[in-house]
Amino acid sequence: MQPPSRRTLLALGLLTSLTALTACTGTDDPSSPAATPDPDAPVRRRAVAATDAVLAAYDTALAAPGQQAALLQQLRAETIRHRAALAEGLPAAASPTATTASASPTAAPPGTPAGTPAAEERRAAQAHLADLAAATGPLARLLASVAASRLLHAAALGDTAPAASTPVATPAPSTTPAAPAGTAGLAALQSALGAEHAAVYGYGIVGARLPEDQQRADARTALAAHEARRDSWQRLLTTLGSAPTPAAGGYRLPFPVQDAATAAQLAAHLETGLTGVYADLVGALPAAHRPAAAAALHEAAVRARRWGAPATPFPGIPDAAPTTSPASPAASSAAAATP
Repeated sequence: MQPPSRRTLLALGLLTSLTALTACTGTDDPSSPAATPDPDAPVRRRAVAATDAVLAAYDTALAAPGQQAALLQQLRAETIRHRAALAEGLPAAASPTATTASASPTAAPPGTPAGTPAAEERRAAQAHLADLAAATGPLARLLASVAASRLLHAAALGDTAPAASTPVATPAPSTTPAAPAGTAGLAALQSALGAEHAAVYGYGIVGARLPEDQQRADARTALAAHEARRDSWQRLLTTLGSAPTPAAGGYRLPFPVQDAATAAQLAAHLETGLTGVYADLVGALPAAHRPAAAAALHEAAVRARRWGAPATPFPGIPDAAPTTSPASPAASSAAAATP
């Protein structure tokens, strides 16, 4: 194996601090008569209404005997945090009702009884993802993160329906020009590509340290998924007229990986960092490309949880500032190494 290159870092948590790829929308002094209305207000109202429906389902379930009270309370507490973040900037009196959550509500997934917390979590996640195109970049980033959390909640509650997988955008036909990504979008795509290069390298090490069991099979599956994402981002960048950044000859490990336990820790570290990269990507891309980035965020969050990463109500976004666009948590989740 080639020695690690000193100009590169392995884990997404050790990628150099990503410049904020999305900018918060400017806000005027609310006391000024010339203050500009918040363009995200309608989307926020729909998101809060969908969240209220989820909370109502939790309250109903908690009132019934024989429920998983501890789990329900934990997930409800996270849902309250979702609501607070989604309602940011809305007048306190503007408390939308659940009937405004979606003009055409989705059906409960097969195998999940309608009205249960799992069904409402999935319904709300789908509503958030449907609103990605209508939101500004920072709010789209938050919606994608909350949607990923909701789908994790649904799975924890026994939802057996597979999440709708959104493939990475492929090159558009020659007769249809690709949607422009802009400078920030291209930079975010290059960062995502670089992160996938590092993940592919990292999973090669993860798989080599695992025994021939289910964990190694999971590592192979994850490696194949990261290779597919890497290839698709390369195609998209080429279509958008930007040369894809090539993989480095080697990457530095964030910590020694000597056995199955540390291999699993590395996999969790990689996937956790990827959630930050993809949350930023959702916020930086134009509407046409956001669903693919949101799907990648959800997939990374699922894998991170499977590898033992701690739960978070906002995958990919620091809890302290869920609606802003600071440096990716990938840069702050571990001490940065010197290239």
